[in-house]
Amino acid sequence: MALFGSSKKAASVKKVRPTVVRTQNVAKELFNLAKSYDMKPELLDFNILDVQTYTRINEDSKESEWKEIERDTLNELDDESQLLNPNFQIKQTYEIEIFSKRDDESDIFKNFKSAVGANATKCKVYLSINSNSSLNYNSRLEHDMLDMINKRKIRAGILIYIFDDMLEDVISKLSARTRVSESLVFEKNETHLIAQGYEPTATRDDALILHYENNNEIDDNAKVDYAARGFIQSVKEGELLVEYVKAKPGKAGRNCRGEFMQPTEPIIKNEPTFNVSENIKVQEDEDSIKYIAMENGYIAFEDNTYVIKNEVDVGEISFKTTGSISSGVDSDVNISVKETDAIKDAVGTGMLVEVTEIEIDGNVGSNAKVIAKKAYIGGQTHKTAQIIADELDINVHKGSAKGDSVKVTRLEHGEIEAKSVEVSQALGGVIKARDIMIDICASHVKATASRRIEIKKLHGSENVFTIDPLLSKDLQDDVNENSERIKKLKSELRELKENIIQYTSLVKEGTPAFLEIKKRLMHYKKSGVKMPESFVKKYKQFQQLQERLKEFKDSYALMQDQLNLLTTRTASFQDNIFDARIINRDRWVGYNEIKFKLLDPPRELVYKPLEGSQEQVFGLVELNEGEYVIRPVSE
Repeated sequence: MALFGSSKKAASVKKVRPTVVRTQNVAKELFNLAKSYDMKPELLDFNILDVQTYTRINEDSKESEWKEIERDTLNELDDESQLLNPNFQIKQTYEIEIFSKRDDESDIFKNFKSAVGANATKCKVYLSINSNSSLNYNSRLEHDMLDMINKRKIRAGILIYIFDDMLEDVISKLSARTRVSESLVFEKNETHLIAQGYEPTATRDDALILHYENNNEIDDNAKVDYAARGFIQSVKEGELLVEYVKAKPGKAGRNCRGEFMQPTEPIIKNEPTFNVSENIKVQEDEDSIKYIAMENGYIAFEDNTYVIKNEVDVGEISFKTTGSISSGVDSDVNISVKETDAIKDAVGTGMLVEVTEIEIDGNVGSNAKVIAKKAYIGGQTHKTAQIIADELDINVHKGSAKGDSVKVTRLEHGEIEAKSVEVSQALGGVIKARDIMIDICASHVKATASRRIEIKKLHGSENVFTIDPLLSKDLQDDVNENSERIKKLKSELRELKENIIQYTSLVKEGTPAFLEIKKRLMHYKKSGVKMPESFVKKYKQFQQLQERLKEFKDSYALMQDQLNLLTTRTASFQDNIFDARIINRDRWVGYNEIKFKLLDPPRELVYKPLEGSQEQVFGLVELNEGEYVIRPVSE
């Protein structure tokens, strides 16, 4: 906010002979007079002797005569249609008496630290009061404050008696606050609006906003991924893609200096010249034209037309060509990567690809990550590559794969985690799933299932086949939570049992005395004699002891039921383990292990099939209560 005046003190160096002038520019007169006396303008003050206000309305380029407006009719100038007429003009001429500033001791505003300022357009003028300023009340306070503010206004070229209807009210309230306490101290800064003209409305130039380019912006504080270069711009149904903001002329205004403020003409240079496909909806109103996606996919600009597409073919995905592609698994974007050279990567080192479906004819490189609902990899995955898809089909797998249904032609020491896994040839690796099917199993395969493992041909050894009912992370979390609740309940039951023992002993020891007191109280009641307070008190204390013991027993019974329920639930987590099977359709070769993991009781059972054994189907058998073994069983 620009400052037009303040109450800063200044020591008078020279005395200026009182001088009366008529002017439209008070600041200029003060400057010229100060210069003639070789002094600073801040050392001069003035009185307002007279104010004359003139108006005129020009006709086109012809200037009209100025007409003086009487002071008591200035309020008639508040006609918006007149003030916003570009041909209307207004000015003020001031008759003032200029003199040297008086000593601070005679200035009633010497401790009133304030300033008059305005916003950038000069359409709003404010009185700003600094904290710790003070005012002393006198009968002329309102008159003197109005005079002080008006002098600051005209010194800054602000018209007085116009646009300032609220000024008298502001001064009246400040005076009233001062009158109450005789001396008013401002505890904090205050700002009061003391004049307001007609603020112009800015002109709006037209603009074309490509929202689809901004929707994937990252946080300024986030680490920059130079591999993510927006090769494709994914869009979702209902998403605003492009918006043309129409130009809008501004509204004229007039500031508190009386200056007419003409808005600039809007610049129109971005009108749409492109077309859109049928899957992009166009909505137009008086302010804008909006282009909205009608389906998921990615946006492309072809032959001066915006289109939403679903299929994209690329030779390779690499840092040099496309960069990472992250449109999302729900974007309905399907990518086909055509590179098939065995010594090259179809998906390059460190690339992230996230789409709905992807078909990769070649290899996936080191530290690459592919995420999709459905994925096919015709080459091989690097040992540090990660593939995540609901439906996943991989030719040669050496990396990490997760999904619902995973098929691998050849597993070469890779890792697989899924619900259902089918491997044509396993040459080593780790598999975790509900159901596992291996056509040819070589050596060093660790397969863990919650329901079924089946090997059609076994050609190697050093394999470990495990049934683990807690393979699912969600199930593991449930078991852990159940165990914690059981542990807590057992601790609370131990504490309750100690309380029951203690209170049972107290009740047993106090029963004879209680019965004697009860007998006496009944006698007193029958005889109409007032019962002794000590007897009544002991009688009630024993009753409270009995009630407390009953509460402990009831809580103990309830907690014991909860514990039994949780213990039963723990056992239920492994109910299906007796239906789980490990099947080898071939004879057993070399050293291999079959394992079943029990939850209750917690233990791991191991069975080592003899080399050459023809036993094919293995399951868990309970010989006696709590005694379990792995045995050949029926399928």
